[in-house]
Amino acid sequence: MYIPKYNLITDTEEIVAFIKQFSFATIITAKKNYPTATHLPFIFSTRNDKIILTSHFARANDHWQDIENTTSLVIFSEPHAYISPKHYDNPVSVPTWNYISVHAYGQGKLITDSEETFVILEETIMAYETEYKKQWDSLPMDYKLKMQKGIVAFEIEVNDLQGKKKLSQNKAPTEQQRIIENLSKSASDNENQIASYMKINLSANMIGLSLNNK
Repeated sequence: MYIPKYNLITDTEEIVAFIKQFSFATIITAKKNYPTATHLPFIFSTRNDKIILTSHFARANDHWQDIENTTSLVIFSEPHAYISPKHYDNPVSVPTWNYISVHAYGQGKLITDSEETFVILEETIMAYETEYKKQWDSLPMDYKLKMQKGIVAFEIEVNDLQGKKKLSQNKAPTEQQRIIENLSKSASDNENQIASYMKINLSANMIGLSLNNK
């Protein structure tokens, strides 16, 4: 991923928080120069100081067959917003797009043990809808086993983590503030979220400048 220096996320905790919040991601692999993508929810964990991303494919989706044979790229990307040049001081400007994205590269491993797969299913339930766990527990075991046989669980040990936040950092604070105010008034959740991220980022930068000038 192309990341200019001022767009680079260097704080691992910030990246992890983003992954957890926007955990429905796209996993991509390539076979014979042909890329394949699947959209899946991921569970975040760590093991021996390594980031582990866990999910499952539908068994009917052949994509799972390539997971162990090549490097996987998992893309986490959710809030984004069109940025109009009307917010800039210089009229000789063009539109752009603000967004945040995390790319996680790693080696995949299939989970073939049925008990481990069951654990992954229940961890997914607890991550996305804890209230459903009681209903899940009451389901007939033969039904749950049938559901389990229809999936292929896997995990990816991340060996390269890249974070990018493009939040108009290359613009003047006054211009950034105009963008924040405009996006905050939008009816779009995406634009509201970008405004919130911009506000946090701008405040942090202003505090940093203030400390550096002391």
